[in-house]
Order: sequence, then structure tokens, then C-alpha cells
Amino acid sequence: MSESSTTRVVERVDAEDRYEILVDGRRAGFTAYRDLDAQRVFYHTEIDGAFAGQGLGPQLVQQALADVRASGMRIVPVCPYVAKFLKRHDEFADITDPVTPDVLRWLKAQLG
Repeated sequence: MSESSTTRVVERVDAEDRYEILVDGRRAGFTAYRDLDAQRVFYHTEIDGAFAGQGLGPQLVQQALADVRASGMRIVPVCPYVAKFLKRHDEFADITDPVTPDVLRWLKAQLG
């Protein structure tokens, strides 16, 4: 199957607190978050090895962050991948908050 005929869809899955990227209907990866008031705290991003090297990570994070903006929320990049993405894409700087010890403590309690 050629790259151009591949369908890639990013969707927010509220029940799982994550955004998933689907390639031809198969989940290829996700970025997980928890919401702290008006902040969406991203803590883990993963692309399945079978889908590596297809540029899915940046597409997933770009669309997830665009959704955060559209939702009127702010981004807290605990996840190293999301943090690295933000360093290269300053169009989200205006809605990005720093990772603080308080946020990290809260997240640890959330994740058990």
C-alpha cells in the first residue's frame, strides 16, 4: 500500500485521557494526558514500533496541541517528546506552562 493512500486520523479519546493516531483504522500510537483545571498535562507519548519512521509522532502531537488550543486549555509538557516538539514549534508557546514540582506531585498522585 502506498504512503499516499494511507488514512491517518488523530482523535481525542476522553475515556482513556489520550489522543490516538490511527493508520488505516489501526491504533499506531498515542499521547496520554491528565487535566488539571485548565491545564492539559501530557505525560507519555508512544508510537508502535511497526509504525516507526512514518512521521506519526509529530503529526499526533501537532494535532493534539491544536485541539488543546481549540478547547481553550493550556499545555504542560511533562512528556519529554512533547517538550521536544514544543522547542521546535513555538506557535504553541503562548499556551504552554512550565512543568513545576506541584504539577509533578499532582501527576504522580493521579497515576498512582
